[in-house]
Amino acid sequence: MTDIKEGDLLWSPSAETIENANLTKYMRWLAAERNIVKNNYAELWQWSVDGIGQFWTSLFDYFELVYSGELEPALGSGEMPSADFFPNVKINYAENIFAKLDNDKPVLLYKAEDQSLREVSRAELAGKVAQLAAFLRECGIEAGDRVVAYIPNIPEAIIAMLAAASLGAIWSSCSPDFGARSVLDRFTQIEPKILIAVDGYQYGGKQFDRCDVVAELQSELPTLHKTVLIPHITADMAGLNETTLLWKDALDNEAQTPTFVRLPFSHPLWILYSSGTTGLPKPIVHGHGGVTIEHVKSVVFHNDLKPHDKFFWYSSTGWMMWNYVIGSLLAGSTAVLYNGSPAYPDMNALFALAEETQMTYFGTSAAFISACIKAGIQPNQQYDLSRIRAVGSTGSPLTVDGFAWIYDNINADLALESLSGGTDLCTAFVGGARILPIYAGEIQGASLGAHVQALDEAGNAVRNVVGELVITKPMPSMPVFFWNDPDNARYKSSYFEMYAGIWRHGDWIMFNDRGGCVIFGRSDSTINRGGIRMGTSEIYRVVESFDEILDSLIVDLEFRGRDSFMPLFVKLADGVTLDADLKQRVAKRLRAEVSPRHVPNEMIVVDDIPYTLSGKKMEVPIRKILLGMDANKAANLGAMRNPESAEFFIDYAQSLQR
Repeated sequence: MTDIKEGDLLWSPSAETIENANLTKYMRWLAAERNIVKNNYAELWQWSVDGIGQFWTSLFDYFELVYSGELEPALGSGEMPSADFFPNVKINYAENIFAKLDNDKPVLLYKAEDQSLREVSRAELAGKVAQLAAFLRECGIEAGDRVVAYIPNIPEAIIAMLAAASLGAIWSSCSPDFGARSVLDRFTQIEPKILIAVDGYQYGGKQFDRCDVVAELQSELPTLHKTVLIPHITADMAGLNETTLLWKDALDNEAQTPTFVRLPFSHPLWILYSSGTTGLPKPIVHGHGGVTIEHVKSVVFHNDLKPHDKFFWYSSTGWMMWNYVIGSLLAGSTAVLYNGSPAYPDMNALFALAEETQMTYFGTSAAFISACIKAGIQPNQQYDLSRIRAVGSTGSPLTVDGFAWIYDNINADLALESLSGGTDLCTAFVGGARILPIYAGEIQGASLGAHVQALDEAGNAVRNVVGELVITKPMPSMPVFFWNDPDNARYKSSYFEMYAGIWRHGDWIMFNDRGGCVIFGRSDSTINRGGIRMGTSEIYRVVESFDEILDSLIVDLEFRGRDSFMPLFVKLADGVTLDADLKQRVAKRLRAEVSPRHVPNEMIVVDDIPYTLSGKKMEVPIRKILLGMDANKAANLGAMRNPESAEFFIDYAQSLQR
């Protein structure tokens, strides 16, 4: 597939695939049970957004969700941002998870770098959830109290989340690679009563002790009643306060079966955080009902998960994709968890896991696929990946080369589902549809119930033109509110300032005539030179196609009274020098494949490109720093994956102002 270009047909579903697809089964059910006849995905999607109440109501019956109360009205208020879904329904997310789990197969498959694969059965999961929930009740935890975790992607994380949810307590988690300041920026806002933490973690073959961070969290979170320590590295509790006990002791009770508190549809389930590029991270609250109904829709209809599937998505507990992996249990599937580096002992680690677990769905990121291309690996030559029937990619736009590499090096007959969504809704609002063909560089289309459009500068919906990504009708998993946000002021300013009553997500998107779409990066970092707007992702696709360049970042600096200045910052491969020849080759290809206006004024070598903790390039904060804004106001350095990388840009900004 070396000669493919954007828009080329890569895969078409077979008649058998269409026949067995969950979307097909749902359309048959609608015809038989509701007398609603839809013949293809386009018709089904249009119905789902024209009558959102009817669509979402149908899912309660179709998926046999467990709830109390009345489904009518589906919408108490239909206006964003105050849309109120199913105001007369009571539901519990954890109860619906357990209702779908099978006693006859593993619920979880878990692998760590330094451990052999292990299985977790439904019985084991249920027993430990019941025991931890009993402990939380003994600690006085009630519905609405916050339970937080500083924990890697291990089974105990899912046990703890489900235990909290079963009581109506509100869950929030951070990965243990977060520094203390980043964790406190999140947890101090929500005043937790219980902390569940590990004493350390392993990554890339190295162990990292985190007892000092746990001790700092204890001292800086005055609302904590208890800390439950999971001895991941050592059982030594020296330095931790007297409220600390070990995980095994918290589970030392006679509880065997989970019990569930049914709660209002919008009762908080968990709190996720924005990337926090400016100010404190935004604490985004999602509800039990909204997440339950959105996730079961997404994993069954858009990922096409069935009970026999083994679903994997490489993630940490600090990214919403970890929450989404839990949602895969609503399909009755087995969730595959990996705790460690995807590049240890080499770039084939996750493909070895795929073979060992007989994984059927491989979820990853565009950045990982790019790293695989750079590493030159061919995993299907070394591992049996034939059981993988779908690959999902998210986090940033997947390049055409990434599409080609997946089909060439994983499996030639799979559905490649590029997805886009976000922490804000904890789902993908554009993504896969197993009954549709797949084209290079494209996302298949808008998700059911998601009225996603591209708007031009006048606010008109457009096709075949790049526009603002908006959602014009409410979705159940939109935030219930932001924590500590009186009158929803911060919530409204985050999504509803540009268009009244319309959710503006902050990305550029283009829909084509067949309903497929391409994401072009953040709309607030798009470069406009000479009247030509260009998403930064288009520039990165060209620049990072060079073997010599590992990563890059571009910003356009519009100084008052002067022409814009657009530097391109590049991270080079080992042993490579940014000489005149490389500069010329990059400029030539940008001129040819992007636009002459978007050739950088200067190329500058950096040690690393700044990223948020959720893996997004920090284009907007770096632009603000380079335009002269104080670094601490432009960016939350504690919310960065690699805060040391900002130092170069701070120094460079000072040179620009001289």
